[in-house]
Amino acid sequence: MDTLYSAEALATGDGRNGHVATPDGRLDMGLAIPKEMGGSGDGANPEQLFAAGYSACFHSALQSAAREAKVKITGSSVGARVNIGPLDNGGFGLSVALEVVIPEVPHDEAQALADRAHQICPYSNATRGNIEVTVSVVED
Repeated sequence: MDTLYSAEALATGDGRNGHVATPDGRLDMGLAIPKEMGGSGDGANPEQLFAAGYSACFHSALQSAAREAKVKITGSSVGARVNIGPLDNGGFGLSVALEVVIPEVPHDEAQALADRAHQICPYSNATRGNIEVTVSVVED
């Protein structure tokens, strides 16, 4: 793979109760374990950051798929829900649910665009075969 861009971040402190920042300062925030996992919930968490990145990347891939198909997807959006839970081996695992909204495009056509986006999105390609990812087209 020829690298087009590299992103960097540094996590410090106490892991999920620490701090994360990028060298350029565009991302600089405290982290906290979610209340649901026994923490304070007073900061962002890795699952939120993953959901934000995946939804933005997938939306870009969706727009690319729409351009390929010559379909206008004005007002479209992608929501990502990242779930974390225990695995049988004692570790933890993730799953992702992506919800795609494409107003004024018939459901079957919107699903075809979402399926195509799932093939070209870098996050989808990175997670494929590693974690469960569902892609659903939902009404606005």
